[in-house]
Amino acid sequence: MSPSDPASTVRIVAGDCTTEFEGTREQVQRGCVVCLLKPDDTVLVHDADGYQPVAWLTRPESRSVTHDPLVVEARDGDQFLRVTVHESFADYTVPAGPAGAPVGTAPDGGALVRTRGAVVNLDSGARYGLPADAVVLDARCDCGLPRMRVERGAVFEVCVDRACESLDDAVREAFDRAWDCPDCGTDLRVLRRGGLLAGCDAYPDCETAFVIPEGVVSGTCPCGLPAFETPSGVRCLDATCDRPGGNTFAGP
Repeated sequence: MSPSDPASTVRIVAGDCTTEFEGTREQVQRGCVVCLLKPDDTVLVHDADGYQPVAWLTRPESRSVTHDPLVVEARDGDQFLRVTVHESFADYTVPAGPAGAPVGTAPDGGALVRTRGAVVNLDSGARYGLPADAVVLDARCDCGLPRMRVERGAVFEVCVDRACESLDDAVREAFDRAWDCPDCGTDLRVLRRGGLLAGCDAYPDCETAFVIPEGVVSGTCPCGLPAFETPSGVRCLDATCDRPGGNTFAGP
């Protein structure tokens, strides 16, 4: 979604307003403020002091705008925000889009940034979701997009575009059927069910499954499953393993 798309605009209303809020606190305020209406329906009301809004409602369940007078209302559960504009000094929309750390240029020339768990093309709006632990590299895929580094049992470097190069396929090639189910002895398969799992091939007769953690395989747990070197220390593939040495974490 590009900033020229109407859904990617911020409406800015400045004027003499009464702001009413009900919910976790109750307040009524009047003054010259700036009200921001964001594409995700968030409403922010700023006055001249400080950086924090005097009132706000983030991603509410509903938002409405009526006129004569101009009134903005937002509701989220028991929380309710109303901004009544008595005199408007400015009322206009401006382009808005994601902002993040620059990570290069897309093949089409658009600037790429990393923001909120994704690499986003600021020109086209194309979005490439990232695993939480991914490191975006300077290296480029043959398609022209950046590559990323992810640890899932081993170190993998793949394109940020999963349609171009699949992390799931790379992990599957390395570890599919590499480990045995501790409950029935059947092969553990690499599966995508919300996250990457090592799940029993005998499903649904055996429902054993383990989330493949961030980190690299560094040996074998006393229970027989692989041990992983993770950012938090050494742990078994089975996060609930209670074998001696099975889940020993470094640090306090």
